[in-house]
Amino acid sequence: MANKGLKFCLIVSLLFLIIVTIVIVTLFFTVFKPKDPNITVHPIGLEHFDFSLLPNITANVSLGMVITIENPNYGSFEFTNSIGYINFHDTVVGEVPIGAELVPAHGQINVNTWANFMVAKLISVPKFWSDVLSGTLNFTSTSSLPGIARMFKIFKLKATAYSSCNISLRIVPRNVDTKCISKIKL
Repeated sequence: MANKGLKFCLIVSLLFLIIVTIVIVTLFFTVFKPKDPNITVHPIGLEHFDFSLLPNITANVSLGMVITIENPNYGSFEFTNSIGYINFHDTVVGEVPIGAELVPAHGQINVNTWANFMVAKLISVPKFWSDVLSGTLNFTSTSSLPGIARMFKIFKLKATAYSSCNISLRIVPRNVDTKCISKIKL
């Protein structure tokens, strides 16, 4: 009789374990599936302009910006210091330092930073002057934010958020349009 009770208890426990496993796997692949962050770039204005004639002609410009990172996931994401790069016709013409931050679950943060443009390098790109005459300068920016994703303060996974933005600077109306595509990779 004790053997029958033990077998019944074992079968019920095994079924319960299978059901719990199925529920957890289903939740992981549906509700808790990592979603890509939403990243937008908002230029603020000119912060620094440095121009010198000697010994060589150099010019550097810093453009202030706010990067908004929205996390639609159930887990928080903490990333380390990173550098984003700004390209003009496949030539790196600027760098954007991005300080370490924590993006809470279902939250958003604003990161204040600046873009350091290397004007001499920008002007040396063959298509620069034709783009200036057309009235629009098109840039692309890329960044990767390595860090740790935490779910319920229990699970920790290494993750990297990648972002690629198209930036159109219209010279005459003096406005900037940005469109970013972001991905997270665990």
